[in-house]
Amino acid sequence: MKNVLPTYKYFDIDPMDGNDCHIIDSTGKEYVDFTSGIGVCNLGYSNEEVKTAVGEQLNHIWHTSNLYINSLQDKVAGKLCPKGYLAFLCNSGTEANEAAFKIARKYTHKKKVLAFNFGFHGRTYGSLSLTGYEAIQSGFTPLVPGSEFAEYNDYKALDFIDNDCAAVILEVIQGEGGVNVGKTEWLNKIEAKCHQTNTLLIVDEVQTGMGRTGYKFAFEYAGLHPDIITCAKGLGNGLPVGAMLAKKELASSFGPGSHGNTFGGNKVVMAAANAVLNQMTPEFLDEVKAKGEFLFQELSTQLLSLPNVEKISGRGLMVGIHLSDSIDVAAVIKKLQSNGMLTISARANTLRLLPPLIMDKKTLQWGVQQIKDVLEKEVASC
Repeated sequence: MKNVLPTYKYFDIDPMDGNDCHIIDSTGKEYVDFTSGIGVCNLGYSNEEVKTAVGEQLNHIWHTSNLYINSLQDKVAGKLCPKGYLAFLCNSGTEANEAAFKIARKYTHKKKVLAFNFGFHGRTYGSLSLTGYEAIQSGFTPLVPGSEFAEYNDYKALDFIDNDCAAVILEVIQGEGGVNVGKTEWLNKIEAKCHQTNTLLIVDEVQTGMGRTGYKFAFEYAGLHPDIITCAKGLGNGLPVGAMLAKKELASSFGPGSHGNTFGGNKVVMAAANAVLNQMTPEFLDEVKAKGEFLFQELSTQLLSLPNVEKISGRGLMVGIHLSDSIDVAAVIKKLQSNGMLTISARANTLRLLPPLIMDKKTLQWGVQQIKDVLEKEVASC
């Protein structure tokens, strides 16, 4: 990569083709992808419904200004939104969280927003200000004032939520932060305190949404009713899309001129999103739940007895394998790549799995065996 800023640390893999859960690189080597492009290609790399919808739209108009009616955009919003919500469509998760930050402040006329340590909400200035990583924020200060941070899953966080708080933003499962699952009781107490103080609850579903946990939105497992929902990643199955969903009573704060997005709701991208949403059926989500339970059982049986595995966390097909300090997760990832398996990491030496939701149990089982083999060899070499 000679002509691109060195923003990323690359693996020596150049993907050229993909099929279902497999990626083929420029050398012809094939990998089973347990990352879905970091939770993006949830339906794999050759989903016929998405390909057909995008191809048909390409034969018509590709882009129109948001000054004109876009019936496809409205159709997607109708399928995406829970009852009583309206959508603002954009291009990414960070843009969705920027929109959420703005509408929360404008609607409440308050400045303070509570976020959580090791929560990840994006890298633009508003979303970066709500991302609880000093290392990621380093060099970009001063950030947007008014952001405060508390410990995730800690009941002391309730003390931060008061009448001066515009919003609380959280992930019900912190992805980048180490696949930390929110405790249902804690999440419900956070929501109740928000109601008591007229504070908006923003749930970031960028990584957890679109079936990743076996629910359309992961907050459903906790019975939450957020005021604002943000999503992206899996919504377009690889095409760039994001959305901020707000309860209808917030609409007065996002009227004409309050916000905008040149490419948001692009017709080609909306064709993909519409095809994705058509496949988020109750039957499909039940299958994801079942495969998630199967995967956790396999991981628990095969890995928890190993001395370098501390715990396994997650829900559905969003998994964190927490490794001891005696082993480097980066070395594990490299060895798995050599074996034809793609994985990623998360904070605190965590091996993260985000396999495509279409992956079958046999392949999931194969992946568990690959991880076990690598971890056992790492122990033997110590």
